Amino acid sequence: MAEPERLADPDVEARLARLDQLLEGLESAPGPATRSAVETVRLLTEIYGEALARVMDHADAQLAEHLAEDELLGHLLVLHAVHPEPAERRAARAVERLRPAVQERGGDVEWAGADGAVGRVRLTAGGGCGSGCGGGTGDVTAAVREAVLAVAPELTEVEPVQTTAPAFVPLTTLTHRGTS
Repeated sequence: MAEPERLADPDVEARLARLDQLLEGLESAPGPATRSAVETVRLLTEIYGEALARVMDHADAQLAEHLAEDELLGHLLVLHAVHPEPAERRAARAVERLRPAVQERGGDVEWAGADGAVGRVRLTAGGGCGSGCGGGTGDVTAAVREAVLAVAPELTEVEPVQTTAPAFVPLTTLTHRGTS
């Protein structure tokens, strides 16, 4: 018996986007048939979530970690609140994945922890850019927020702890006092 063909990640993403469109349209349509269809989708989602939770109950630590590393399965585990890792660890890993791209722009980003349901990231603005780089930390902040909340929706917000690269201070200004 041949193995069933698996969907490539872009095909999965396309189907998820289409599913979102269909659900939005369905929820806005009036009538009892719509209410039944929405309830059907909700119940089906709950049953699949329960099945996934049972799989995780039977998985050893190594298998649970392997399942959680798969992008699609990881999102489903988060959706059904059965991901084996705490939200803060998932968020920290998402920030680490973005770090090289932020560093390419001359800045840096680090996970600074969570305060309740608010994630905090330490952003360092690029020092060698001047005014010609465009984008700035607003784009970086938005990208970090989106990445963190995608993997850790238990967090309600992601706030930057803004830092800037230290300015050069000549040693002579620290060792000599001016005369008044």
